[in-house]
Amino acid sequence: MTDQADRAGSIARTHGFDASKPNVARIYDYLLGGKDNFAADRDAAQRLVEALPNAAAVARANRVFLAAAVRHVAREGITQYVDIGAGLPTAPSVHECARAVSPGARVVYVDNDPVAVTHGQALLETGDGVIAIEGDAREPEAILADPRLARLIDLSRPVCVLLVSMLHFLTAGQADAIVGTFSQRIVPGSYLVISQGAASGPAPREGVQDAYGRQTVLTGRPAAEIAAYFDGFDLVQPGLVPVAGWPAAEPDARLPQPAWPASSQANMLAGVGRKRTVAS
Repeated sequence: MTDQADRAGSIARTHGFDASKPNVARIYDYLLGGKDNFAADRDAAQRLVEALPNAAAVARANRVFLAAAVRHVAREGITQYVDIGAGLPTAPSVHECARAVSPGARVVYVDNDPVAVTHGQALLETGDGVIAIEGDAREPEAILADPRLARLIDLSRPVCVLLVSMLHFLTAGQADAIVGTFSQRIVPGSYLVISQGAASGPAPREGVQDAYGRQTVLTGRPAAEIAAYFDGFDLVQPGLVPVAGWPAAEPDARLPQPAWPASSQANMLAGVGRKRTVAS
């Protein structure tokens, strides 16, 4: 058994979850070329690629977007980041990108997968302003009230909230409530970073659903509904665009800009918004 398999098995025993069932975060890790996944996740990823041949390219483009968005926000002076549904630690990470611009940036990674949180705690928590906590995106108020987050993030000052490639794993109502809560709680000058699966034309939903498991919700939204997430925000150029179209001003060699098929069934829209000051 490899060291990786030993560690994965140990985490599974400690937290009592079923490693034979695929998990969204670990499927994404595999698509990005990571090693923190189980056989069930790799099998599910292969089924996903069979249904959506450009799924891995979409995953890589999404990571490029996240890195470029964080660098942009950091250059605007933001030093606080909350990454919801962060998944497994993957380079380039939010804190690496933010600290390349602002060395003192503080980051809280939040996920409901014990594997993701355990790895985050082991690899990221060095006592210097980067932590991983367990939390359910469907309970945003509980996340914001978590004392561990409060010790690191001052919500009276501008913050960047990231909801990257996770809202489509929720119902439309849940996604709207989550975005609404974070949008209301962050102060003007804060940033919202979102990428979301879009509903645009026919897609092999059955194959995608089979890959993730029938218990996983998959909700693609029309572009107008995704744009509505940014009500009260000024969109950073180029606006709300396909995730591969967001400019990677500083490409990272660890995640080269992926080739994008001319015809794509897997479509994800991405945007970065700055919360406007309310006129008095």
